[in-house]
Amino acid sequence: MSPVFHCYIHIPFCHHICPYCAFYKHKPGKLANDAFIAAILSQLDAEKSVLAEKLDTLYLGGGTPSLLSAVHLEALFRGLRPFISPETEVTLEANPATFDLKKARIMREIGINRISLGVQSFQTGILKTLGRDHSGEDAKIAFEILREAGFTNISIDLMFSIPGQTESLWQEDLDIVTSELKPGHVSCYNLTYEEDTEFLKRHESGELDENEDRDANLFYQAIDHLEAAGFGHYEISNYGQSGFESRHNRAYWTGKDYLGLGPGAVSTIHGIRAKALPDTARFVESPTLKTEHETLTEEDRRIEAIAMQLRTREGLRINRVCSTNEPCSIETVLRSNPIESMTQQGLIEIRDERIFLTREGKALADPIASALI
Repeated sequence: MSPVFHCYIHIPFCHHICPYCAFYKHKPGKLANDAFIAAILSQLDAEKSVLAEKLDTLYLGGGTPSLLSAVHLEALFRGLRPFISPETEVTLEANPATFDLKKARIMREIGINRISLGVQSFQTGILKTLGRDHSGEDAKIAFEILREAGFTNISIDLMFSIPGQTESLWQEDLDIVTSELKPGHVSCYNLTYEEDTEFLKRHESGELDENEDRDANLFYQAIDHLEAAGFGHYEISNYGQSGFESRHNRAYWTGKDYLGLGPGAVSTIHGIRAKALPDTARFVESPTLKTEHETLTEEDRRIEAIAMQLRTREGLRINRVCSTNEPCSIETVLRSNPIESMTQQGLIEIRDERIFLTREGKALADPIASALI
């Protein structure tokens, strides 16, 4: 079987629990980080047989991976080192005010070469709404620390359509990113109300609103501004300067296999999707225990391809629209509803036997994908 070139490590620790976040996370508590790192490396040792000799991408997400001390990051990377080459894209998610220059330099020295900085906004009021525990100035300082430490590949995460966020406030955030900080990559995420979050409860009570017109206006505002600044809009939520697109995320979008390490992490390997136990204390006791297993069918993969690849600049192969259980020709697909209807509405276009979202279609990516499935 073909080896796995991509690995994700979930670090669930957060100083502060953001009310909109649905990922598995918790405050560090009394759990010893030594034991947590040992458990991650134990799981790696048990499952390393599926990995390629050297990884193409390694991604540490959370949670807040940058909360790990320099000592614990060094211990973790001693175990990871055999799988990392100079060409491996190694990303660490980091929050402002969780590292200083000394720690950032150590992060760079141990092999981390890409940082995804969770800024979300530079506006005091918006950060307060989001429950973030850093300021806009903290975010700017964190970015400059990373630059001084030698990081050339930095991505900034921003959020939009937050209650109270106006077009002018959103423009200020975009201006700071492109005119002042100038990262190689920007991710712009539309706020959504996820299950098991405080924000969903506040939305259902009527405290937090949802507005599709606002979503679309701020989405197009980001596209126009970032493309004018030289960023390629290569996926609905992602913009990169040439050479700075996320290779790890591309692996997900194109259906590549990946190994997930850590509590709550998901792996997809050779047609099997498995999820590690989303309980850090029990994970430390039993690092290889899986709580969910799913065998992916060809139809499952077809549906996932539509949902993810339609969102990308490369578009979707048109034969993916054909059910795996039903023979069909490209000519038949082109004449079918909803393809013909959405083409006439200007939401999609067909080139080289691939389906691409138009500018108008990008704001409707999810419902268009649902219609194609």
